[in-house]
Amino acid sequence: MINTPLTRLDPFSVFDDMVRSIRSPLAQEVQRNSGFVPAVDAHRDGENLVLQADLPGIDPENDVSVELTGRTLTISGERRSQTEAEGLREVRYGSFSRTVTLPADVDENSITAEYTHGVLKVVVPGVYAEEKPHRIRISSSGAEATEVSGQEEKKEIDA
Repeated sequence: MINTPLTRLDPFSVFDDMVRSIRSPLAQEVQRNSGFVPAVDAHRDGENLVLQADLPGIDPENDVSVELTGRTLTISGERRSQTEAEGLREVRYGSFSRTVTLPADVDENSITAEYTHGVLKVVVPGVYAEEKPHRIRISSSGAEATEVSGQEEKKEIDA
């Protein structure tokens, strides 16, 4: 019989290895070069399209822009770092741009944007409004229009 020493498995060793790999210079460089991409939700509210973008820590007046070009709505901006200190950075910084192609032309003056508690809410009214039919007048060419009229004729019947 061979005596084999039992090795105790450290359940945290896998986690420690993962943390070491995250802190590696290559991993930090990859993370530093990956830009900020805000999460955006889009949903229908009646006839309106509502977009909500998570933009925590961003100055909405100086660092965010909402623009409409044709049917393309663009939310763009930049998330700036508050410090230049080196170290582990899990928060992403940098320029971003998200675009949405609207299903119909909209009035740019009716679009509203509001920034509250780190969330930008953009409402595009009437995107889902029902199309109402427009009657098209039909004209004819070639023959002149003729007027048809009728006369009422009374007959007396003896019974």
